[in-house]
Amino acid sequence: MSTIEPVNTVPLQQFIQQVKSAENSRAKEVKLDIAQAKNLAFTLGIVMSRLHGELERLVVENKQSDADQAIEVRLDGGTGWQ
Repeated sequence: MSTIEPVNTVPLQQFIQQVKSAENSRAKEVKLDIAQAKNLAFTLGIVMSRLHGELERLVVENKQSDADQAIEVRLDGGTGWQ
């Protein structure tokens, strides 16, 4: 199994902090320079790709475990009803 490098979430944290600061000061806009925008876009892309990969892995694992699962149904003709 390959090891996955941790995602650098600093650009996300910086953007969230910038939005909080703008909201607290009642600013009407938030501006990003191109370097900040690129870092934010790349980080969001990595996060979304990793989440999508994990979702696909979970779906495959779930399908495999469902295929191995046996379900037993017993019909007793209605006895035991109160």
